[in-house]
Amino acid sequence: MNRINNNTYEIEISDIKDLVKERNIDSNKGDFGKAGIYGGSLEYSRALKLAYLSLSALRSGSGTSRVLVREEVLPLLGPNILEQTLCILPDYNDKFYDKLKNSIKDLDSLAFGMGLGSDKHLEEILEFIIKNYTGNIIIDANGLNILSRMNLNILKEKSCNILLTPHLKEFSRLINKSIEEIKKDSLNLVKEFASTYKITVLLKGHTTVISNGNDTYLVTIGCPGMATAGSGDVLSGILSGLLAYLDFNLLTATAGVLINGIAGYLAEEDNTDISMIASDTINNISNAIRPVWQALL
Repeated sequence: MNRINNNTYEIEISDIKDLVKERNIDSNKGDFGKAGIYGGSLEYSRALKLAYLSLSALRSGSGTSRVLVREEVLPLLGPNILEQTLCILPDYNDKFYDKLKNSIKDLDSLAFGMGLGSDKHLEEILEFIIKNYTGNIIIDANGLNILSRMNLNILKEKSCNILLTPHLKEFSRLINKSIEEIKKDSLNLVKEFASTYKITVLLKGHTTVISNGNDTYLVTIGCPGMATAGSGDVLSGILSGLLAYLDFNLLTATAGVLINGIAGYLAEEDNTDISMIASDTINNISNAIRPVWQALL
């Protein structure tokens, strides 16, 4: 860990070695948490990516992974769910929120927002989750766009730990500043936003900035091949897996960025930066964890 200033640090692989350890022989899936993925819609043909996200969570070490979807996307998603479990949410009525609450209450982590469309109920659903869920939530993709249309003070009413994972354009919508303004002062803007709402923000980029409002971690990792649809979704899947069994803190979030970046490098080596797709990164998650193990030696 290299200190940039009093509260900003550049993180390296060796810094996360204690988070990814060989497991005891008598371990069972209950020891490593339950990860959830909420997303998908007919409007966006991204249901398959929910399966990828869920698989990313399992590859990252969570004991189980649950995919929460509306029944309308089930035909697109169902055949791609293998090791994961499915939770089918009903139509929007009182039973919907009862089912939703019961479906998330035992989850240690929940990734929200990937592939969600423009349903008029989504703001209400996100508010319900923020106020009622008590685990670790990652809000990404359209979840961030939904949040940007809401009164952000809802974040101060949270019952859960919140990690936002925007790219520059999504962060621009959240803080009402241009991408150019953010690029000039990203460290301070991320730290200020995180401090204001008592959350953790992970601003994705070649240098990823992760802050809880007090400390800020920087990760410089990535490759051109990761500039492809779904790469951010893979990161959210990895984070949901790690946050299912590790503590909610900056180092765990940083571990997700490092594992995702290393997996991306390995995928690019096999597929070239032109031909690489997001699922290639998923297929290299286990290979990315090996260098972290080697740091233990």
